[in-house]
Amino acid sequence: MRFVLPAALALATITAPAIAQTGTPGAAVASRVVAGTYAVDPAHTQVTWSLNHMGFSMLEGQFGASEGTLTLDPAKPQNAKVDVTFKIDDLSVTAAPFANHLKSKDFFDAATYPTARFVSTGVKVMGNKAVITGNLTIKDQTKPVTLNATFFGAGTNPMSKKLNIGFRATAKIKRSDFGVGAYVPVVGDDVDLTINAAFTAQ
Repeated sequence: MRFVLPAALALATITAPAIAQTGTPGAAVASRVVAGTYAVDPAHTQVTWSLNHMGFSMLEGQFGASEGTLTLDPAKPQNAKVDVTFKIDDLSVTAAPFANHLKSKDFFDAATYPTARFVSTGVKVMGNKAVITGNLTIKDQTKPVTLNATFFGAGTNPMSKKLNIGFRATAKIKRSDFGVGAYVPVVGDDVDLTINAAFTAQ
């Protein structure tokens, strides 16, 4: 019996995908990016929101992307297009009752407005950074939003063997602009967004 665990570990080592141990496969190397349309990676794309909760503490939660694309050409990065949709019902916070409250008619009304969407309208590139302007739609309210983005990395994913591209971005919005302004000003109206966006070659 004492040989069961070592044997299992050996088998796992043989059958698991081979991943190099010499460092991360992705890096912020622009030459790795090739022209094309990439699909959003729902498992590794998150929008984290943060706001002031009654002056007592900061409050955070997350949305994950459900679908979307990034189209870009390294020779013409200013022509890049981003279109990403988020499922409101999949929002994440630390307590289920609070999540249900956020999904209720008091806030997002997820039953009536099940998704949010960001569609870019312009990109200004400065080295590994970019200012991305676009329209954010929540509860059928569409407002312009500016993302300050940084190219995080690109490379071949050792699991899927496909080219992956990632970005990190920040933005600021007012939740009342999107019909989610319950309890303002007791609960803060200003929302800080941090976006980790991952895309994979199709």
